[in-house]
Amino acid sequence: MYFQLLKLILWPRTDEKPRELDFHPGVVNVISGASKTGKSAVIPIIDYCLASDKCAIPVGVIRENCSWFGIVIDTVEGQKLLARREPGDQQSTGDMVLIEADTIEVPHRIEGKDTTQGNVKKVLDRLAGLTNLGFDPDSEAASQSRPSFRDLMAFTFQPQNIVANPDVMFFKADTSEHRDKLKTIFPYILQAVTAEVLQARHELDRLNRLLRRRDIDLRALVTAGNAWRLEATSWLRQAIEFGLLPSDQVIPTEWPDIVDLLRGIVAANSEAAHPTIAGIDAALVRLRELRDEESKVAAELTQRRQRLSELRRLIESSDAYGSALRIQRDRLSISEWLKQLVPEDSPEDVVAILGEGGREKVEQLSDALSAIEVRLRTHPSVSDTLDKEILRLRAEAETSLIRLNEIKREIGLLERNSQQAKQAIDRFDRMERFLGRLEQALELYDKTDQSAGLRQQIDLLKAQIADLQRRVSEGEIQRKLRNAIDSIEATTGRLIPRLDAEWPEAPVRLMIPDLTVKVIRGTRDDYLWEIGSGANWLAYHVALTLALQTFFLSLPHHPVPGLLIYDQPSQVYFPRRTAGDHKADPVTWRDQDVEAVRKVFALLGEQVSGANGRLQVIVLDHADEDVWGDLDSVVLAEQWRDQALVPLGWL
Repeated sequence: MYFQLLKLILWPRTDEKPRELDFHPGVVNVISGASKTGKSAVIPIIDYCLASDKCAIPVGVIRENCSWFGIVIDTVEGQKLLARREPGDQQSTGDMVLIEADTIEVPHRIEGKDTTQGNVKKVLDRLAGLTNLGFDPDSEAASQSRPSFRDLMAFTFQPQNIVANPDVMFFKADTSEHRDKLKTIFPYILQAVTAEVLQARHELDRLNRLLRRRDIDLRALVTAGNAWRLEATSWLRQAIEFGLLPSDQVIPTEWPDIVDLLRGIVAANSEAAHPTIAGIDAALVRLRELRDEESKVAAELTQRRQRLSELRRLIESSDAYGSALRIQRDRLSISEWLKQLVPEDSPEDVVAILGEGGREKVEQLSDALSAIEVRLRTHPSVSDTLDKEILRLRAEAETSLIRLNEIKREIGLLERNSQQAKQAIDRFDRMERFLGRLEQALELYDKTDQSAGLRQQIDLLKAQIADLQRRVSEGEIQRKLRNAIDSIEATTGRLIPRLDAEWPEAPVRLMIPDLTVKVIRGTRDDYLWEIGSGANWLAYHVALTLALQTFFLSLPHHPVPGLLIYDQPSQVYFPRRTAGDHKADPVTWRDQDVEAVRKVFALLGEQVSGANGRLQVIVLDHADEDVWGDLDSVVLAEQWRDQALVPLGWL
């Protein structure tokens, strides 16, 4: 990711102009200075302006005299100014300012926020081209959440407490939260796990959940179908007992034949049953006749009641219409009134008011209204013509009701007096219930038979899952991860001999589960914390961070910024007061220590030069140009001997 730091800005609480610290892109920028000048605050300020969750800027002079902190960065989208308010008594504040332009003009003052920390994070995530998918679809743990630009700072910053630390290799990896997240994102950072793989994982999780639901549905259908098949033979035997099948019916053995036979029983229904007639007395025959007549009379009664209801609604509608006509007639009875306005013997002056032909027009209008009123008065009453029909239907309905009651009484008498009739009725009811259950069972079988489509869906899901599993193959991910680690280890192995390491030829192993390195010495594999000497610790920190940046820059559109910031890498060689503090007594540095520190700067310069402007390194150190001067691609950004990060005039 092309990401170069151009400026670090401090806005004072007074009306003085802001403090601007300029950096050069594509080179090693050195800020050399004495102790307590603010060098170790540079990384926390940059981190804070890059939307960190907490403000680690030291309290005291810097926080008390600054109202806002800011940086200007150069990206593929142009320059961006990111400023953030000094948090006061809080741990941090979300008040930020984001200005974007081809060339940023630093404002004299910042009046107030125009964005938030959360929005700046989104902008940085977009610049880095990070996926918005988490690493584990089934987990809500913070360590499995989507990668963010904030996670990438682990590969960018090497503050004073990290740069030569035997126990911690990466920024903020000394806390369990950041440590767990860093181990999770490492395969993604090394591009063994890509955005496409994460998308496939999420799709695989969705398809697996869908497959489980389809499997449950299929098992339910198959279980119901198996139970139904076991009962199918008993259904046929019951049909023979009820007379729905002949007594000599041979029960088929093939499943399709059994289903077809059962379907035929339901289609024929109870009318096709032929129970044995022998032994049934005349009462049973009479009972059947009465049942038929009961159905017929009940239908006639229903029909007549329906017609009576319709006639009543017709009469009600007619009455309502007649009332409306009468209202209109009353409103329109004005023909006589018009004639009265202009009688035959009206004076000449009244006739003159009407104008020529006025009297004739009034008479014509009066005659027309009179004709309408006559029609309104002659509207017939519908109820007068339908009364006879209503009386006839009511009489027929009463006759039918009387006959229906007589039939019911006779049926009840026959049922009470004939035990055999009771048994026949009971048999008929049981047969009807049997047919209902059989019809329901066939519907269930039809649903079960639809399992073929469900099986087809399951097969399709399994094929899609198999294809996705090949794309997210853990074996393939481990192979890519191993190749990436081998490349980084090989680069680290080439860089270590350029530094002041105790075993320059010993192979180095990057241990992602432990977030550190191992040094392979013959039969011994020693973790970094098992190796003594600050010079060794510094060498492996510098070599590994440079090797990682070399790997990142070899890949197109890698999300990690091409930026490294080291805070006081020479501290393992020079005591603070020896490293150029002019207040101390002059001390001659040991030549071998100077040479060791010079190796670090020389290696940084060579790596920056080889990156062709895509890598920027910033070193904050006590060592001055007497140590690192005249090295290619190493320039002095500022020297803090008689000045500091915060201008003395602000104090």
